[in-house]
Amino acid sequence: MRLIVTGGAGFIGSAFVRLLLGPESPEPGAGITVLDKLTYAGNLDNLAAVADHPAYRFVQGDICDADLVNRLISETSPDAIVHFAAESHVDRSILSPAPVFETNLRGTFTLLEAVRTLKVPRYIHVSTDEVYGSIADPHDADEEYPLLPSSPYSASKAGSDLLALSYFRTFRCPVVVTRASNNYGPYQFPEKLIPLMIANALEDKSLPIYGDGMQIRDWLYVEDHCRAILSVLRKGRLGEVYNIGGSRSLPNLDVVRKILEITGKPESLMVTVKDRPGHDRRYALSSEKIERETGWQPLVPFERGLAETVRWYQDNPEWIRRVMTGEYKDYYLLNYTR
Repeated sequence: MRLIVTGGAGFIGSAFVRLLLGPESPEPGAGITVLDKLTYAGNLDNLAAVADHPAYRFVQGDICDADLVNRLISETSPDAIVHFAAESHVDRSILSPAPVFETNLRGTFTLLEAVRTLKVPRYIHVSTDEVYGSIADPHDADEEYPLLPSSPYSASKAGSDLLALSYFRTFRCPVVVTRASNNYGPYQFPEKLIPLMIANALEDKSLPIYGDGMQIRDWLYVEDHCRAILSVLRKGRLGEVYNIGGSRSLPNLDVVRKILEITGKPESLMVTVKDRPGHDRRYALSSEKIERETGWQPLVPFERGLAETVRWYQDNPEWIRRVMTGEYKDYYLLNYTR
């Protein structure tokens, strides 16, 4: 299987590449070309484990660059494009909305045009549960649930989902859309909740909690997500949407307390900061469809996955130090003193 993986140096994209090119690959013989712009969240350290693999190739570039995208497809004749590349953080989209629409909508359009004109056999569009907005308890969102995005980020992802599905309906492009719940695991950039809380706790820094901390999220270990994407790549029906949930919903405050317990740090490190605008209260997904049609199920219990994630950050302080300098410091100060 020959793949082009966009955003393959990011958190989830690199986990997918490592899964397929690792020693216990579920897809032996896969060849992967990674296309990544290497923005603040793209990090070649995330791909160091496969850097010397003969079936791996890295290309630095922008998915909005149509000439580059077309050239890569013509050179590699991929069996599929797996599209992870995105501006993916809500807080950043609030501080500066323009980049999410440029990358998430224009970039997706560029890829879809290439898929259409160059006849790529399969296109997997990786999206998020945030497109559904806040879900009232006790309901879970299935794939037919209305889209009600609350932030510039989630609106850009909802728009790109609909654009991808429109290319299936209008042009019969071989599109499949996935929507996953909150991912966590090693190599995650420390602006998202879990890696930020771990990194701060390890350095005895304050842990900023939005509002009352009772926003509920469903947590999915990143390798479980990557296995789900592979199952959709193999078995997913064209033109369909597949939700991917971790079946473990917790308030943010409980997650932070678990991190403090694992790291042996006091709860006095937690500090309340002003809640972000439009903060969704609860995300909840039904994964019944993907489980029924592909046989996929999440394998890593949250407590085990969280402990393994904390251990990875404890064992890799240099990785944390390198990514938390420069531009990230400026963003952190701006966001949490807003």
